[in-house]
Amino acid sequence: MDLCVTIKGVSFLLQAGLGILANALVLLAYVHIMLTDAQLQPVDSILCHLAFADLLLLLTRCVPQTMTVFGMKNLLDDAGCKAVIYTYRIARALSVCITCMLSVFQAVTVAPAAGPLLSGLKIRLPRLVIPTFAALWFVNMAVCIAAPFFSVAPRNGTVPPFTLNLGFCHVDFRDNLSYVINGVAVSVRDFAFVGVMLGSSGYILVLLHRHGRKVRGIRRSQGPTMETRAAKTVVMLVVLYAVFFGIDNVIWIYMLTVPQVPPVVADMRVFFSSCYASLSPFLIISSNKKVKARMVCATSSDQERQAEDSKDSKAAKN
Repeated sequence: MDLCVTIKGVSFLLQAGLGILANALVLLAYVHIMLTDAQLQPVDSILCHLAFADLLLLLTRCVPQTMTVFGMKNLLDDAGCKAVIYTYRIARALSVCITCMLSVFQAVTVAPAAGPLLSGLKIRLPRLVIPTFAALWFVNMAVCIAAPFFSVAPRNGTVPPFTLNLGFCHVDFRDNLSYVINGVAVSVRDFAFVGVMLGSSGYILVLLHRHGRKVRGIRRSQGPTMETRAAKTVVMLVVLYAVFFGIDNVIWIYMLTVPQVPPVVADMRVFFSSCYASLSPFLIISSNKKVKARMVCATSSDQERQAEDSKDSKAAKN
């Protein structure tokens, strides 16, 4: 196998494997929290939903991409391509929407109650989480409905112009107008959500800076509050998304300017657009004490069980 192909395959394999494992661990931790604490806090519900969207994204994009890089052909037929591409588009849209939702929710939470409108919104905010999830799913399923019509299984021969060659599937836009309209629509939607999340994260940083100056002498020994830690986690998630979003869109804008996209460019965009989904769960695990505590408990239980099994086996031998 060619060295470049091997490096590309190993990179996708690591990205998919580690990302799927980390998102699955975050989901399992939140399921355990939900079972033991009766219900999740609003921020935890949003982070859990984000982990699910990112897991779905990795399963529908990185896994088939990795299999294709390692030489597996004819993975999907036309119907399979339509289902996978449609699911991927929804998962990708949900990832940016939920990250934006998380930043706005946290900005409202930490904002000082400046009037009856904001005070009422703070009270109603936890009850709006589930309806917002339902609205995001419905809207993105409707917006992404065009994706299956352009998705087909790869055909033998050359790739037609204005076609995104994903390796395991082709997204054939047939003409330049459809190709550009689709690209511009996706970019405008993403830029709008990223703009909102950056604005709300900037507001959070300003509030944290003001709060830090006020309580610097009072609470220096107590460490950051739970609300402050959650706000910092949200800001770090937004910064992480913005970095990879920028790289992704630079490549995407280039792809819109050429009728035939080189496979290496398409692979680069897949890799960078999936980095957030594979890295964000590690940020959640490292910064969220609830998730980390569940994982430590699970590890301790496994070690205790192994120690007991070892004692039992030694006793049986004696």
